[in-house]
Amino acid sequence: MEDSAKAMSGCEPVPPFTAEHEAFRADVRDFVARELRPHAPEWEAARWFPNDVFVKLAARGWLGLKYGPDADWVADAVLCEELPRAGSGGLSAGVGAHIGIATPPIAKFGTEAQRERWLAPAIRGEKIAALAITEPDTGSDVAAIRTRAEKVDGGWVVNGAKTFITNGVRADFYVTAVKTRAEDGHGALSFLVVEAGEGVTARPLEKLGWHASDTAEIAFDDVSVPDGALLGEEGRGFYLIVANFQWERLLMALGAVGSMRATLERVTAAAGRPRRPPRPDRRRDRRDHEGEPGEDAGPVSTSPVAVRE
Repeated sequence: MEDSAKAMSGCEPVPPFTAEHEAFRADVRDFVARELRPHAPEWEAARWFPNDVFVKLAARGWLGLKYGPDADWVADAVLCEELPRAGSGGLSAGVGAHIGIATPPIAKFGTEAQRERWLAPAIRGEKIAALAITEPDTGSDVAAIRTRAEKVDGGWVVNGAKTFITNGVRADFYVTAVKTRAEDGHGALSFLVVEAGEGVTARPLEKLGWHASDTAEIAFDDVSVPDGALLGEEGRGFYLIVANFQWERLLMALGAVGSMRATLERVTAAAGRPRRPPRPDRRRDRRDHEGEPGEDAGPVSTSPVAVRE
């Protein structure tokens, strides 16, 4: 940990990051500063950021960094760590949901036809994806999901509701957890890719923050879904859910680290003083406001090391 922290403070990249990843980081940081940050206040106030953001990211090949023969998961982590520099948690959430939680199940479990139909246009920024698991009465206990998919000739009919779905309003398709069997428990779950259209309605939710991200409640009312929309095996949906959990949580941690670091840099720059390490010999309480802005930088400077290791 000490060696890694030392490397973080200098020019030497910390494994698994390489010099190429740090060059990529510089490109992302420049893009965020030029194309995203100037618009962040406007987008947060509007409760929306334009879909053109996805198009611009796709034009640079950044929506599919961890897919295909040149997949680079570390580069994807760099992108998620740098996006918070835009100053909009909603923007980070919207892009992160698309690349970090909604498209990975299709990439990992989808057939070639499914990847061509949904993953390829998502990587090109032509279609926006959302992951639909949480329900009004069901959170982390995914076995209690109530949204039903009844088998019919040639496909399924979906009825139910989801809530707190990031990209829920703008999504072109929803990677949706449904119950396909009568019994209770994890074995009753399956995943269907449900396209926006007849029978699908989305209602935006008002939030305390992350306003630029459209978070929605989704209703499925007799939605017809073809057999070809079943992702993976019927009754194995629980395994699709947990397969990406570790990566999702790592990306959230990296985003938090990126946000903390950017905040510290802006505070020290505004104060016009160089950052300095914490002073362990200094006693402070709530009344003490005489310390340097960088005195509390210890947790920020060591957080990236903890996350990356």
